[in-house]
Amino acid sequence: MIRRLGYLAIAVLVAATIGFFTVVAPYLDHRMNRVEPASLPPVADSVTALHTTLTIVDLHADPLLWPRDLNARASHGHIDVPRLIEGNVAIQLFGVVTKTPPGQNYQQNRADKDRITLLAIASRWPPRTWHDLLQRALYQSARLHQTATGSAGRLRVVTSGEELRQFLQDRSANRARVAGILAMEGLQALGGNLARLDTLYDAGFRVMGLTHFFDNEVGGSSAGEVKGGLTEFGRAVISRMEEKQILVDIAHASPRVISDVLDMATRPVIVSHTGVQTVCPGPRNLTDDQIRRVAANGGIIGIGYWDAAVCDPSPAGIARTIKSVVDLVGADHVALGSDFDGGTTTRFDTSDLAQITAALLEAGLTADQVREVMGGNAVRLLQQGLPTR
Repeated sequence: MIRRLGYLAIAVLVAATIGFFTVVAPYLDHRMNRVEPASLPPVADSVTALHTTLTIVDLHADPLLWPRDLNARASHGHIDVPRLIEGNVAIQLFGVVTKTPPGQNYQQNRADKDRITLLAIASRWPPRTWHDLLQRALYQSARLHQTATGSAGRLRVVTSGEELRQFLQDRSANRARVAGILAMEGLQALGGNLARLDTLYDAGFRVMGLTHFFDNEVGGSSAGEVKGGLTEFGRAVISRMEEKQILVDIAHASPRVISDVLDMATRPVIVSHTGVQTVCPGPRNLTDDQIRRVAANGGIIGIGYWDAAVCDPSPAGIARTIKSVVDLVGADHVALGSDFDGGTTTRFDTSDLAQITAALLEAGLTADQVREVMGGNAVRLLQQGLPTR
């Protein structure tokens, strides 16, 4: 009897272990990255004709965090290579998340606890990533490069302005391909060590957000406890990023960090995924003054597709927010920043981006303005801002 109970306990433990490694991470992916059932309006043939001529850029999405084969079309979530091609996306910035706080919110989060550890273990990431934020970043970089290698030429990782220009030239002959650019979401992986920035650069990272949902050694987050400005270390990080031609992303940054960065930046910055406070109030979204300062810097602002960014996450609601930026500073400083697969619920996935094209035209933008917003502005900044070697 005792032996039988022992075997039963072992069987239960084995079943629980198998379930943990096969169920938990996919369950979280399905639950956190949803497309709401919604009736999307048909897209007119004239809009489709315009959409197919666009060079579309999305400044932020997080699919590398989840246990999916990005070369296969998934039935859940928002992004993979087949759906990027269906949506006519030319360039996708792949955000890399290394740490998120329990109870994550837009008001205030502590920096001493982490939810990614459980996801990393459940997703069977290498043990070196379980408690090392730098290793998590390097692992996700390797995942993107491996996806590109297995994509039969449909995905190409780009790390310089020359590589981007060559990709766009090649894509003009075959649009069934996407360029991927690696972007950090918060520089907590540096751990206060400036040499680690070079390590991330060598791994292919070319865009770096300074903070995520909590304050770190670089400076304050819009959702941190202190929400301070750039630290002395943070100023050294900005200088080193500009020296290496890494684009500075001030999404998630505290108002003081945004101001400090714009005071010292000598190159255009990006706000990869955000909203506008006059349209959708919230501490995560930009004020009109911040939008004007980013425009004066020559930077661009990626508008997100989720509720806290735009309040109305329909294509029309997203277009309304984009138009507010166009009306404020012109069409040269606004772009797309979906935050697809960032634990967000949206009305559509990346294969349905023609809905945004249609909504922008309906909102009153001209075809030339739509062309700039959907990707022209981002292409121009990336070609100028990425490393020349």
